[in-house]
Amino acid sequence: MGGPRRMSSALLLPFALLSLRPTNAANATTYREEIESSLRLVHAVASRATGALCVTHGYGRLRAPLHAVRWDSARARADLAANLLHQLGLETTDYLMAVSQGLVLGASPSERAVAARALALRSDGLVNSAVAWERYGTADPVPVIAPQPEKPPDPEYPWYVSAHESESVRSPKFMPSPPGATMEGWWTYPYYSCEAKRWLLSYTVPVSSIRGLKGIVSLDIDISSLEINQCEADTAEKNDNQIYSFHGTHKCPNESTYCEYKPIREMGVRYAGWARGSYICRCRPGHYSIHHPEGYNGSLVEVAYQEYEENGLENWNEPYECLKCQPGCESCRGPEPCLATYNWPFRISLLVISVTCAGMTVCLTIYTRHHRRVKVFRVASPVFLSITLLGCAIMYMEMAAIFPVLDRYSCIATKWTRHMGFCITYTALLMKTWRVSLTYRVKSAHKLKLTDKQLLQWMAPILLIMLVYLCTWTLSSPPDAEVITDNKGLKFKQCTYNWWDHSLAIGEILFLLWGVRVCYRVRHAESLYNEARLISIAIYNIFTVNSLMIAFHLLILPRAGPDIKYLLGFIRTQLSTSTTVLLVFLPKVMRVVRGTGDTWDSRARARGVPATSSLNGIGLVADDPPDLYQENEELKEEVQKLAAQIEFMKIVQMEMHNRHLRPRPGGYFTTNTNLVAQSPIHPKTVNISQDSTEWSGPV
Repeated sequence: MGGPRRMSSALLLPFALLSLRPTNAANATTYREEIESSLRLVHAVASRATGALCVTHGYGRLRAPLHAVRWDSARARADLAANLLHQLGLETTDYLMAVSQGLVLGASPSERAVAARALALRSDGLVNSAVAWERYGTADPVPVIAPQPEKPPDPEYPWYVSAHESESVRSPKFMPSPPGATMEGWWTYPYYSCEAKRWLLSYTVPVSSIRGLKGIVSLDIDISSLEINQCEADTAEKNDNQIYSFHGTHKCPNESTYCEYKPIREMGVRYAGWARGSYICRCRPGHYSIHHPEGYNGSLVEVAYQEYEENGLENWNEPYECLKCQPGCESCRGPEPCLATYNWPFRISLLVISVTCAGMTVCLTIYTRHHRRVKVFRVASPVFLSITLLGCAIMYMEMAAIFPVLDRYSCIATKWTRHMGFCITYTALLMKTWRVSLTYRVKSAHKLKLTDKQLLQWMAPILLIMLVYLCTWTLSSPPDAEVITDNKGLKFKQCTYNWWDHSLAIGEILFLLWGVRVCYRVRHAESLYNEARLISIAIYNIFTVNSLMIAFHLLILPRAGPDIKYLLGFIRTQLSTSTTVLLVFLPKVMRVVRGTGDTWDSRARARGVPATSSLNGIGLVADDPPDLYQENEELKEEVQKLAAQIEFMKIVQMEMHNRHLRPRPGGYFTTNTNLVAQSPIHPKTVNISQDSTEWSGPV
């Protein structure tokens, strides 16, 4: 409690256990009820409904403690006044007048009281003498009516407790003293004075008995400027002008709303801070109210709660609850959806088509392996055909990866199926085309042989680079799904795009450009079954489709919804992958079905393409036994062509410009003609007249 008390045992007893505050559950409920009762009193005063109170009692006491540290200067002055009276005595009225008047003449507003009084009581509790002062505003204090002598003080006084009339050792009029405080007296609970028409807080100091007289020194502090904030206390901002007991006493439904303090700032309103329901029940994030988007008035909520307590009204807070927003909405103003809807039947149909295409690709791989000895497959390298189909099947499975609502794992699967499938398919096609390019550019008579094993050795590092890149990407910074909005503001998840995607996209574009360059260089190359041209068209198609899809995603439809993006992915897969499969494999399958798979391409033979000139430049694949008879026949054919050319040139050199032979007019060797001599054997033509001018042989 603090320092020693100069007080008789009879007067000390009611104050002795003042600081003991109950903490069990039952008393906590009682404390809550006392706070609610105090709020009703505050509301009655604010609404000027104090008729019955002022007639019967004259004071309205709250059971809401507050921090009185800000008035420590006034309290210290009251303690000093009590000490002076103890030393000077209580018999002289002048001492009582001087001491009480000094309490309302403080040097600063925090030291001045609005009223003060000093009483001298006899042992029987009757007033021996009393003096009281009161001050309004900045005016000088004036004496007011004090408790009448020869009568006990009115027990309704908030600042007075009679030791003879108190039924308990703890007075309900005084607040608990803060722990460790050193005070000579006690602070009362806040109360409303009907006579003064303001909210007051009193401090009472007892004076120990001197020559049969006991004394009391009391002062009043005007607390009408304080505020009642029923919202939760803001720990970041400490406000001593608010009564902490009322914090957290709002009636907002905590599940869907939160309390926001809105003090009354209207001009002409007395004691604006002393009002119940000075708050707004605003909707929490993720909740909304159609009719009250700005929140519910706290005064109405308090009235509804009071009716609930008095009349037992059920579901009293239902009109003041906010509704929950649709899934995915951080904030909303109505029941409108925030998440984009997925057209699952539409997506399932596209997924079924893609999975069917992947299954057919696997079947085509088995079909190719089964017919690998048929010439139409054998000259096209069945190993690379199977690798191409494997890459196409992986690319088809991208539609399964992006089918559900995206998360981290589906995004990882998306990146792997898209880029790894592209790398396998495109590299296999490009290796075959590159072999044609190398064979086609050979200028010597020596035949260049690039086996499938050699091409696989070139292909392996490319696939290894892609594999290492994707593994590093997945382990160090795995792609995740981020929330974006479509053109209607609806949210959905899309895989993130960062510098990993951009770097890989640049590499794939450069790879595509190199493939286009290789295809352009072999545009005139002849091959059996026209396969080089078909693969070139497939590579051109892959480059064009991917470029157009990038333009669609970034420029034309950057904020398309999830179903549109899924459709674009399906279109890209079908136009690039399905078209590649059809261009490369449909002609071969059709030949096998028609029974001409083992027949050499007659049109290619007519253009001068030998039977051993396939797409790989070496004819049959390395793991098959060579057809020696066919090779001998072709070698004989080549030797006969060379012999015929040599014989023709020999005749030309013998007969041209021979003076022993008279040229026949209009003949092949006439010098003054512009006719062109053509060998009946070789398809190449020779301008004899031109060659004769360059000839340096004998005349």
